Amino acid sequence: MKKTWLRLGATSAAVLLALPLAACGDDSTSNKDGGKQTLTVFAAASLTKTFEELEKDYEAAHSDVDVKLSFGGSSDLVSQISEGARADVFASADTANMDKLVSAGLADGTPREFATNTLMIAVPPGNPAGIKSFADLTRKGLNLVLCQPEVPCGSAATKVADAAHVTLTPVSEEQSVTDVLAKVESGEADAGLVYVTDVTAAGDKVQGIEFPETAGVVNHYPIVAIKDSAHAKLAQEWIDLVLGDGQSVLKNAGFGPPAS
Repeated sequence: MKKTWLRLGATSAAVLLALPLAACGDDSTSNKDGGKQTLTVFAAASLTKTFEELEKDYEAAHSDVDVKLSFGGSSDLVSQISEGARADVFASADTANMDKLVSAGLADGTPREFATNTLMIAVPPGNPAGIKSFADLTRKGLNLVLCQPEVPCGSAATKVADAAHVTLTPVSEEQSVTDVLAKVESGEADAGLVYVTDVTAAGDKVQGIEFPETAGVVNHYPIVAIKDSAHAKLAQEWIDLVLGDGQSVLKNAGFGPPAS
């Protein structure tokens, strides 16, 4: 093998040497899975189960596309996109973070609202702390967990507390609603404020407690394609799915219909 390499001409050697370098290059239209195109969707953590279901539907209709879902707090996702993270679609759990994306000139077109959501108190099964109302969340010694204020679920919690004229003192503030839910599920928290849809998705891992104060604070979920996406057509087809047939999936998960 070594002797054969030594007999190669300068031109042939240069070509062979270049091949590994080319293989390391970044190809936005394909990946290691048989040359499929990759559609990258950044979405709020509360959309995890619904978007995973829509991923299956989308890929069934697009055999040459691999959907890559990235979930997190909406504020974190906007920061990642602003810092250069590759994304084709962004779905936010509120309009405030979508406005940041639009203001930064990163949106391709006008965001469309596709769902609404409201908060619910989540407690461990059996409700050991005996939470019965929103006011109970102010009880001294209660291990309450919330989302960080800049995260949509944290912002909503603050608005509800302000409207109810109460002060919430959480033992921790998490980066996403799924992190809050995880602490309730594990028993680390006596209660947490999450979305109705999160309680529904958790099944018997948590118990949900409704409270009337949440009715005045509704989260509106907008979606938009990212500017300069290499897959603008595929991105729009994902958005069309969310706005169209995906509405039944969202409804079954507990999301409310878009307000507009």
